[in-house]
Amino acid sequence: MIPVEIKNKFEILNYGHALEILTTNYQSEWDDIIGCLKNLSITTEEIMTAGGNKSPIPAKFDDYLFPRGWTETKITADLLVKKMDREKRTAQGGRFEADRTEDILVEGFIDGHNVDFIKGKVAFDLEWNSKDQTFDRDLLAMRNYYDARIIEVGIIITRAENLNDVFSSLGKEIKMKYGASTTWMGKLKPRLDARRNGGCPILAIGITKGCVSDYDG
Repeated sequence: MIPVEIKNKFEILNYGHALEILTTNYQSEWDDIIGCLKNLSITTEEIMTAGGNKSPIPAKFDDYLFPRGWTETKITADLLVKKMDREKRTAQGGRFEADRTEDILVEGFIDGHNVDFIKGKVAFDLEWNSKDQTFDRDLLAMRNYYDARIIEVGIIITRAENLNDVFSSLGKEIKMKYGASTTWMGKLKPRLDARRNGGCPILAIGITKGCVSDYDG
């Protein structure tokens, strides 16, 4: 289901049969993702460029996916709770009132969660170099989108551990910039193992040093 050239350049973890769902039900969206990954080539100069998630590397995903119909999306939602009281209790338990006795509106129950890219029923988030707590936000957003039936599957792409070899070769400052408390697979996997994504299937993809065109290590 994954081309060999993609396996050679990326670390891939499959949660909740996300890969099977993508390749079976969302082939068009999956083709876009495969094309984007095949197209991804990073230079050491781009790695050294400041800017976090606004550096040239995230821009490569924007440039590829936006023209193909992917859009950044945000949702907010209120929760309407319908309270119904039981009629007079009997030996059989009694019935609930036919009409609810109270409506309780919880405003802002889902408050402005956004996802970098959505197309059809597929969500895709990129975390190149943010604080690792960003993963909690991303997984909660995908969980809410899934529960609201906006998406059926999510993809999160971040750095694989072996990119540390590249960072080390570029000096202490760069190695510190991409430190252990930032977004990489070692921070994402424990959250997925703990099911922070709820019921939403997630395909986690790690960018490896095989994507760095001018690194020979």
